[in-house]
Amino acid sequence: MTLYTTIDCPLGELLLVGERSATASGGTALAPLSLPGQKGGATVQDGLSEDAEAFTEIAAQLKSYFGGKRTRFDIELLVTGSDFQRQVWNALETIPYGKTLSYGDIATQIGAPRAAVRAVGTAIGANPLLVVRPCHRVIGADGSPTGYAGGLERKQQLLTHEGVLQAA
Repeated sequence: MTLYTTIDCPLGELLLVGERSATASGGTALAPLSLPGQKGGATVQDGLSEDAEAFTEIAAQLKSYFGGKRTRFDIELLVTGSDFQRQVWNALETIPYGKTLSYGDIATQIGAPRAAVRAVGTAIGANPLLVVRPCHRVIGADGSPTGYAGGLERKQQLLTHEGVLQAA
């Protein structure tokens, strides 16, 4: 059964969608996590059951992150996507809190040619787990924050929160 809930955070109302899992801390594995107005974000559709209690552990980790107390997530994620997307997304999960890599760095890390930067960017743009799978930590070759399915302003908020950018 697919479950959902929403939680408020500094970026707006997050939509959490997941499935019950016997191996997940708190009993729910996270599928997509979407921000309001997110390009390609999840929406509440028929067949989803609202269940805030199923997301208690996930919500607590997100609140701890936004409260400045957590730098890593321990959330079971439902894996989707092509082999290439999963390679890119796995690379995202290795970027430490407060650090950034360029799209070219990610291409190199997964063994793709630097010319694959566009393909890497496309895979990152399809990441269904914003914030938790930290695609916001990927920046342009010139060091500027570029591209984010949740909006560039939110990417800048996340990078400021993690101490990568200075508050305006």
